[in-house]
Formats: sequence, C-alpha cells, structure tokens
Amino acid sequence: MKKSEIKFVVELDKENIPEKIMWDADEKEQPGMTETKSISLSLWDHDNKNTMRIDLWSKDMPLDEMKHFYIDCLGGLAQSVLNATGDEYMNQEMANLCDKLVEHVKNEG
Repeated sequence: MKKSEIKFVVELDKENIPEKIMWDADEKEQPGMTETKSISLSLWDHDNKNTMRIDLWSKDMPLDEMKHFYIDCLGGLAQSVLNATGDEYMNQEMANLCDKLVEHVKNEG
C-alpha cells in the first residue's frame, strides 16, 4: 500500500503564538519545507460523530488575507460537498455564502 506524509512545523513565541508555520508533503511539487501564514485542518471523529479542528495562523498574517483564506476554505468545502455527495443544493448555498462574503470584504475596503 502506498503511503503519503504531510508534515507541519510551527515555531511559537514565548506566549505560544505561532510566529512561523512551515509545511511539506511527499506529493508536493517542490520538495522541502515551505512557509505559510495559516492552516485550517478538519478531521472527522467517527466514534464521537463530530469534527476536530486545528486552525493556526502566524501573528503577522494580514487581516484581509485571513478573511480571503476563510472564504477560499468555504468555497473549497462547497466543491468538496458536491464531489463527495452530489448534493447540488448544499454546494450552491455554500457558494452563495462565499459570494456574499466576498462582497462584504470588498465593501470593507
């Protein structure tokens, strides 16, 4: 059986706030650790029937980029719902929310 590994390394300041987040994956095009400003990881806990989440961002990530990041995450989830379940209603409702959030962010600036 083939295995693939994804690795995250988080450098913390003295208050345990992420200063730097690095990642690497066996399937990544460019080998070696790459810096990112934010990660959002969700895992389904089958036994408890709930989602476990890890959300981290470096303290220097700009607020506008953080908002775009979460809109992109939601848009990706909308596509994943469609791919995984074929539920076009859920996909469309999530996509509509993304459109509203994009407008909200545009109007802030």
